[in-house]
Amino acid sequence: MGSMRRTVAELVRERWGDHRPGLWFEGRVLSHHRVAAGAAARAALLADLLPPGAERHLGVLLDNTPEYPMWLSAAALAGAAVAGINPTRRGPELARDILHTECRVLITERAHLPLLDNLELPGVRVLVTETDAYADLLASYEGTKPDASGATPDDRLLLYFTSGSTGAPKAAICTQGRLAAAGQSLVDHFGVRPDDTHYICMPMFHGNAVIADWAPALAAGATVALRRRFSASGFLADVRACEATYFTYVGRAVQYLLATPARPDDRDNPLRMGFGTEAGAVDAAAFEQRFGVRLVEGYGSSEGGAAIQRVPGTPTGAIGRAAPGDDLAVVDPATRRECPAAVFAEDGRLLNGADAIGELVNRGPNPFEGYWRNPAADAARRRDGWYWTGDLFYRDAAGFLYFAGRTDDRLRVDSENLAAAVIENILARYADAVAVAVYAVPDPVAGDQVMATVALKAGVSFDPLDFGEFLLSQPDLGTKMAPRFVRIVERMPVTATNKIHRVGLRREGFRCADPVWWRPPGECAYRRLAEADVEGLVDEYRARGREELLTR
Repeated sequence: MGSMRRTVAELVRERWGDHRPGLWFEGRVLSHHRVAAGAAARAALLADLLPPGAERHLGVLLDNTPEYPMWLSAAALAGAAVAGINPTRRGPELARDILHTECRVLITERAHLPLLDNLELPGVRVLVTETDAYADLLASYEGTKPDASGATPDDRLLLYFTSGSTGAPKAAICTQGRLAAAGQSLVDHFGVRPDDTHYICMPMFHGNAVIADWAPALAAGATVALRRRFSASGFLADVRACEATYFTYVGRAVQYLLATPARPDDRDNPLRMGFGTEAGAVDAAAFEQRFGVRLVEGYGSSEGGAAIQRVPGTPTGAIGRAAPGDDLAVVDPATRRECPAAVFAEDGRLLNGADAIGELVNRGPNPFEGYWRNPAADAARRRDGWYWTGDLFYRDAAGFLYFAGRTDDRLRVDSENLAAAVIENILARYADAVAVAVYAVPDPVAGDQVMATVALKAGVSFDPLDFGEFLLSQPDLGTKMAPRFVRIVERMPVTATNKIHRVGLRREGFRCADPVWWRPPGECAYRRLAEADVEGLVDEYRARGREELLTR
């Protein structure tokens, strides 16, 4: 079977001579042939730039410009690997990412040059796109034809950083064979056609944009359309201009799109579907009703160790079933025993969450290829011969899997285990909310309390009485689930990949600059958290030796 595995380099070479539209960017169009030619020239340059004996790694610190897919393609042809560098990182953290992945070349643009000021990057050659020096450097390689003969399926192609709640980001490895296979799998699953256009508005330094958007477009010979950075206000205009049929999303992008002013012609767009994670059933339904576009929620561990596919008959709220070949189970991490099936009330409320929610593991063979130079992280993922996803799920009696959050999003309130994602899905029904995040803050005595951050619609003020009545009207809101603290923000803080910045929210807790409302113990109504309340709470934590937990 090894000889049947394809490489990304082969997919790039197949576009040589294809003069159909291949890449759309800010109204300009390049043919597939032009993109392949650009990749071939850059691959030849790489061959001269990467020193023999060193790791064949290059860093890419770019927005979503045509240079990004060209350098991905160039790396594939050259048998090199791209480390996607996150432009929201700063100072020593940014330098650490570049040096940890042993990049010998860094591709960047003028806009990001200030990020490199005063950084010590020994042995790293920096190339700045859109400069005369860069154009002159590439000029001598023009006319090079793409050669895929030296690439193998086992060549590293991606070193993409996965965010974590603690510690430095880990660089997950993805080989050419795995990326090509992932792209073809999505082509088959979604029926991607050569005349499709994939709109990439999520950042390409993240695995989602490359694996779920660029790779299937490359495998099918479809057009790629790029947006420098995600813009909710510019989304529909882009989609119409490039005639996009498919897009991917991560985190709260769907909520931001729904928060834009509705227009009578919202459904006048060429999109066929969107594919992503964490939109939630409520927002997915609202998106389809407003824009006429079906959102397909999927799940794939960033590192490739587990995947869930949506199949016909998947219940509302469920992600789907295990992908073929995966031996997925929901287990209790402490006992390693499989959790019992979920039990639902007639209204859909999960009745046995404390028992049914566990960590999703893959007990069979999986394509996880490890982290770069991080054996401790490898071991944590591969404990006891299983792949541990770090994600909480529950499974119904028919085998359908439901996402319940990250393992670090588990809360323990009054000795009851709760999952943040379950509470978020309920709070997302609040009509005045644009986005909701739920997370744990330490209880002064033991365990946790529930805190929620709510971003409201423009022009709306928080009404504590109305919010309290909303909570009382939710039949599936358990007695321990109602937030003790509610933080009100104008805009939800997010990471560069549009995921909620939970680490920052947890760290700040209720001691933040934004207004916070709370329900003191024994009270039912919310009231504004005053400075005296904060001082009293801190005194209570201090008296019980738990003050240090407030800053973790």
